[in-house]
Amino acid sequence: MRKFLLSTLAAGLMVAAFPALAEEAALPHQPWPWLGVFGQYDKAQLKRGLQVFREVCSNCHSLKLVAYRNIGYFGFTDDEIKDIAAEKQVQDGPNDQGDMFMRPARPSDRFVPPFPNDQAARVANNGALPPDLSLMTKARPGGPDYVFALLTGFTDPPKNFTLPDGMYYNEAFPGHQISMPPPVADDAVTYADGTKATKEQIVKDVTAFLNWSAEPELDVRHSLGLKVMLFLFVLTALLYALKRKIWADVH
Repeated sequence: MRKFLLSTLAAGLMVAAFPALAEEAALPHQPWPWLGVFGQYDKAQLKRGLQVFREVCSNCHSLKLVAYRNIGYFGFTDDEIKDIAAEKQVQDGPNDQGDMFMRPARPSDRFVPPFPNDQAARVANNGALPPDLSLMTKARPGGPDYVFALLTGFTDPPKNFTLPDGMYYNEAFPGHQISMPPPVADDAVTYADGTKATKEQIVKDVTAFLNWSAEPELDVRHSLGLKVMLFLFVLTALLYALKRKIWADVH
């Protein structure tokens, strides 16, 4: 009990001494469609999010844990997936002469990163290494709410805030200094399904896509959980009826 009280007091003192910690921890909650027992991904939204990733995010960020064939879940045909993958080149080999060669990516390949290695990525981004986005919504406290807040949190710094050259002020990023410039704006993409591409819509769509990349099994898990709960409910009712039948003559 004493340790618990001391820990609680220490946490309170930290928040009081560093109000920025409390400020950064408070993220606006978004009504994501996959939340809750009955939550499911919106496949049309995932398609739009993939488009945003391909046209905007993939210029700097990788998605190393996702294969092109995985996007078949969104409703793409096999030919469409092949065409999307073939837009990128990957190194393969060796061939019969022992040489490595380049070929169009296949559905079985992982998403091709924009840079051949981390050092090349740093050189192209003024020393900053753009993180891989495969598990981003799991890697940050707040998950998709953090990603949404980060992408919409770019603003001018306060008057008393000194921002180094090459850095940008972001309300959601710890320390508020981030090397990534604002990645999206209104009409940054033209959606294939005709959806109006406002900044908020773009951010919601790409955040949904990134959450899917981190939890592609979520829909199956929710569906299975619902079936298990229904099974347990029916089983409980049957066992209760059986109990009543067996002990009906006992007073």
